[in-house]
Amino acid sequence: MWYVDEERLEQIAIGAGILGTGGGGNPYYGKLHVRRLLREGARIPVVSLDEVPDDAFVVSVGGMGAPTVGIERISRGDEPLVALRALEEFVGRRATHLIPGEIGGANSTRPMVVSAMTGLPVVDADGMGRAFPELQMDTFSIYGVSATPAALADIDHNVVLFPRLADALTLERYARAVTVQMGGAAGYAFPAMSGAEAKRTAIPMTLSLAAAVGAAVQWARSEHADPVQAVLRVTGGQVLFRGKVVDVQRRLVAGFARGALELEGLGDDRGSRLQIDFQNENLIARRDSEVVAVVPDLICLVDGTTAEPVTTEVVRYGLRVAVLGIPAPALLKTPQALAIVGPAAFGYPNVAYRPLPGVYGGDRLAAERAGG
Repeated sequence: MWYVDEERLEQIAIGAGILGTGGGGNPYYGKLHVRRLLREGARIPVVSLDEVPDDAFVVSVGGMGAPTVGIERISRGDEPLVALRALEEFVGRRATHLIPGEIGGANSTRPMVVSAMTGLPVVDADGMGRAFPELQMDTFSIYGVSATPAALADIDHNVVLFPRLADALTLERYARAVTVQMGGAAGYAFPAMSGAEAKRTAIPMTLSLAAAVGAAVQWARSEHADPVQAVLRVTGGQVLFRGKVVDVQRRLVAGFARGALELEGLGDDRGSRLQIDFQNENLIARRDSEVVAVVPDLICLVDGTTAEPVTTEVVRYGLRVAVLGIPAPALLKTPQALAIVGPAAFGYPNVAYRPLPGVYGGDRLAAERAGG
């Protein structure tokens, strides 16, 4: 067990912003909220998957909606907790542990907020190892955890419960429609699972990975080293492109931030162009019309000098960025997972998934922990 302090919080916010592949919501507001709770005396314990009892009652909490809404309308802050209490009341059992649905972006910090308010430990794992735009795209659902019962809560504490739906895709459709009616953003509590199910389906050590990425960036900045290379050493990724943003097309459609951006190459990439399509998160990168990375591998934009994450809701003309390609977690590369999170699932049926080389950082940390 370890505890989140202000230094670790800052590191997680940096790392989660990068691992969010452009989405998951900007972690800045969440970081400020958690920091205030810490300064008021809250303690936020974090436990590894192997510390969770098999009979524990683990619930994923976070926020659902378009990232652009998160910067246009400040959340109340306790929406996921309200959803959690509604879910607990329906099930008739109190949660024993919290787990992020995704490590990317703001949903890395929202479980910490609920932890600070309840004293419940946060599990050092999540269901994506990155961020994805749709809720059925997590390893919990992919590997058999029931998506319902589920609860949503809005900024006015209106609550919607879904006692039983056919599957996670159906929940995505219904919950997305409700979230749109809630103003485009809601707190959620789902899925609920046993400790044994969490151990079987979750991607391990992702909070630790986000913290390690953030710590590497901070070290590089303080030592006047290259923060981008520091990120790559921790994540096992590579630089796909360095360039300037010359065009951004972004619109809100059915609760998602959809669009594309185009970069003009700089330095060694001068003379080339890179286009990235996104749906909340970056999905596919094409260099001079040739695919160089595609989901579920991580396509991450960072400031070319500081490695500060650049999310889809703030990317704009003129930014000079590095585009990173980071290998996906092993649990996202199976045929079962690729049917849900591969290119065809996002409308690219003719694009084959060719995994980037290397091992996902969280998988490496888990292997090192298991080895000693």
